[in-house]
Amino acid sequence: MEFTHIDREGMPQMVDVSEKEIAERYAKASGRIYVGDEVIKAIEENKLPKGDIFSAAKIAGIMAAKRTSDIIPLCHNIFLSHVDISYTINKQQGFIEAVSEVKTHAQTGAEMEALTAVLIFLETIYDMCKAIKKDMVISDVRLIEKTGGKSGHYIFDPEKRFAKVISINISKQKGTPKVPVQEANVIEDFGIEEDAHAGTSHRQVSLLDKSSIEKMEEYGIKGLCFGKFAENITTEGLDISKIRPGTRLKIGSSVILEISQIGKKCHADGCEIARTVGICIMPKEGLFARVLKGGKIRVGDTIEILG
Repeated sequence: MEFTHIDREGMPQMVDVSEKEIAERYAKASGRIYVGDEVIKAIEENKLPKGDIFSAAKIAGIMAAKRTSDIIPLCHNIFLSHVDISYTINKQQGFIEAVSEVKTHAQTGAEMEALTAVLIFLETIYDMCKAIKKDMVISDVRLIEKTGGKSGHYIFDPEKRFAKVISINISKQKGTPKVPVQEANVIEDFGIEEDAHAGTSHRQVSLLDKSSIEKMEEYGIKGLCFGKFAENITTEGLDISKIRPGTRLKIGSSVILEISQIGKKCHADGCEIARTVGICIMPKEGLFARVLKGGKIRVGDTIEILG
């Protein structure tokens, strides 16, 4: 294999783009920072100690895009004709999402500049909010579109992405609501540390996908939040049609779960949601698993179906 950034002597080299055609190029990237309810409330009430976080973050992101070649080794220094960063606040899921757009007329693309703009925007949000919350998580930073150059037009296909963890929920006592946390320790053949439902049974960890929660919202239930169905892990993008008892899931870099049961009956008199609207999704689409390999899991971790 020939490496473009290594010369024949094995030393680093900058790729020669002098023969490439100068063309209009565009790149778009996105990313999220999970900040939680307390930070979002402080933003809404203008009570953050460092002031206007979004103006500072946008300036930081634009400046970083312009200095990308100083940050990334062997990245070309290109003239940027346009850089913009927009953001949205998702109160329900507790995150801020940033989207960058970069344009250039050059011999190489602006993907790295777009990604750098998003990362520094999100890091600045962290810096501006860390006095309130230190366990914020930056995740899902990705290129979502690019045009120009030999590889042509690329658009991120969400159908091909891994599923991911969007909430981790634990209850320290049975019969009490689960509370979201940013990370948790998963113990082999036991479950999630400090969760009252962990143990030696075959239902050590429970999972429910966001799509299942959205089905319940269609029945008119208001105020649904992660953990409301007593699931330990709320997922996004996990295709339940591909899951069977015995299916193994890898979460993050180390944790491996084995699905032991799909669905479970509600209590004899039905759960609160079933009593309210006459139906509950957990008995059909809730997943239960044993822990084959423990480790740390965090909000934003990817979930891979191992088979």
